[in-house]
Amino acid sequence: MTEKKAVIILFGGSGDLAKRKLYPALFQLFVRGDLQEHFAVIGTARRPWSDEYYQEIVTAAVTNLPQATTKQVKAFASHFYYQSHDVTDSAHYVTLKTLAEKLDKQYDIGGNRIYYMAMAPEFFGVIAGHIKSENLLTPDGFNRLVIEKPFGHDHASAKELNDSISATFDENQIYRIDHYLGKEMVQGILALRFGNQILEPLWSKDYIDNIQITLAEAVGVEERAGYYESSGALRDMVQNHIMQLMAYLTMEKPDTFSPEVVHKVKDALFSSLHRYTPEEAAQNFIRAQYVSADVNGQTVNGYRQEDGVAEDSMTETFVAGKLLLDTPRWEGTPIYLRTGKRLTRKSTQVTVTFKPVANNIFATDGEPAAPNRLTIYVEPTQGYRLEINGKTLGQTFALSQESLDFRHDDASVAKAPEAYERLLLDVLRGDQTNFTRWAELDQSWQYVDVIRQAWDATKAMPTYAAGTMGPQASMDLLTDSGRDWAFKPTHIKLAD
Repeated sequence: MTEKKAVIILFGGSGDLAKRKLYPALFQLFVRGDLQEHFAVIGTARRPWSDEYYQEIVTAAVTNLPQATTKQVKAFASHFYYQSHDVTDSAHYVTLKTLAEKLDKQYDIGGNRIYYMAMAPEFFGVIAGHIKSENLLTPDGFNRLVIEKPFGHDHASAKELNDSISATFDENQIYRIDHYLGKEMVQGILALRFGNQILEPLWSKDYIDNIQITLAEAVGVEERAGYYESSGALRDMVQNHIMQLMAYLTMEKPDTFSPEVVHKVKDALFSSLHRYTPEEAAQNFIRAQYVSADVNGQTVNGYRQEDGVAEDSMTETFVAGKLLLDTPRWEGTPIYLRTGKRLTRKSTQVTVTFKPVANNIFATDGEPAAPNRLTIYVEPTQGYRLEINGKTLGQTFALSQESLDFRHDDASVAKAPEAYERLLLDVLRGDQTNFTRWAELDQSWQYVDVIRQAWDATKAMPTYAAGTMGPQASMDLLTDSGRDWAFKPTHIKLAD
């Protein structure tokens, strides 16, 4: 294992993301030896903290993690430093540069810098501009920028944001995090597709009838109403997470598993999205908002009754839609997607339904055999299920569906790296494979903007009862073509 060296400047060091995700992920890298002696973290925020107090915050964030010992936690926290910082004040960047250069020498880092923006996106361009104007970029070592979503709220704002950071950083220096790309089973999609001869030749419109992607959440908006009101399910989940899942499921096989080649085939895939007119988008994408219902004897608020939500809010909490791709491999094959809050059960899963055997020689009435289905469980369960047809026991050749199942056990899952741990290590390695690039965002935002345009043309907001899997229109989206959703949970769980 090669130790990674870097000064990590964290804009937003006092924030919730840093405490919940970034500090634990960095600690796990420290425990595993990817980070050792030659690294330092500078946390910045408006609050007037001291280094000692900041280290107490970091200590509290990692103390209860598995494998955390008092000695390790103390050693880890000693690498953290704090600077009170106003992102609009040029003088503060001069001070930040001085501290970064001091720590670079102190820890013998060699000029490697990571600038992590764990802040509101409206500050990304301001920070990037000051990094350039105040000469924080180092001539030796690497300079890498990490940014979080949301990356804009439509195509125009996303392009403006991209232009602002591209004035300082080249595309090969920018790491746009979509944490779904750090999940074990999402990364496993590529291994499943391209590592198995029994699947790769069948992965096309010739053998696959449809693909379904479900990202279901049992919880409501919780404390995120302020953010969610300006986002909604379309921007929060479809434009990024679902689009990236779709790309991994449908892109062509790259010649090599390298960042440049993987992104080349992903770029081609996003360019092939079949563009709807606003009228077609209204027919193929539906939205809805959850309303109050009694769930397991408990009254659940509707979205408009949640704290921080407007009484006449038109923010969607549910989206279902049908994607099409204009490629020889997938032309005519529907890709169905749905995501929402307050659904029946938390689950992220993908189901690939294969076309049935047309000539079922075992059927007396000429009916086709049941289709084979491959389900990829992303979370909270992680694993696969393949539904096949077998002979029914007894004096008959009637077919019955049987399942081949695999699940990762809880102990193995607990030991595996979390998404942010994987992605931060990729940043340190300089591997952009599991990050998004502007070309992908450019295409996905243009696609999503048409859907938003179609919805904004009407004042209607369909609803669904909390604890269900969405409105009837979501079911009709498939049943109108003789299909149905593979995931049909009946056991309600309010939280997972």
